[in-house]
Amino acid sequence: MPVIIIYTKDYCPYCVKAKNLLKRKGQEANITEIDITHDEALQKEMIEKSGGRKTVPQIFIDGKHVGGSDDLYALDAAGKLNQMLSA
Repeated sequence: MPVIIIYTKDYCPYCVKAKNLLKRKGQEANITEIDITHDEALQKEMIEKSGGRKTVPQIFIDGKHVGGSDDLYALDAAGKLNQMLSA
């Protein structure tokens, strides 16, 4: 089972969209959501881990930075997301 970490903020439609895709893929139990809305230390952690990206969501699957919601959907469209989730 993959370990999925998603950095999110309150009222983020892209975060909801990304989580919904992963849930449709049967990964709900594997998702750890880290809400950075009111936590500067977590915001800095996300920025460092994501190579400087400041937008949410930032998604990591098994420690590999996937990117944001659009990146996740692009992986799915290319047929690569299922491979990552089953590895």
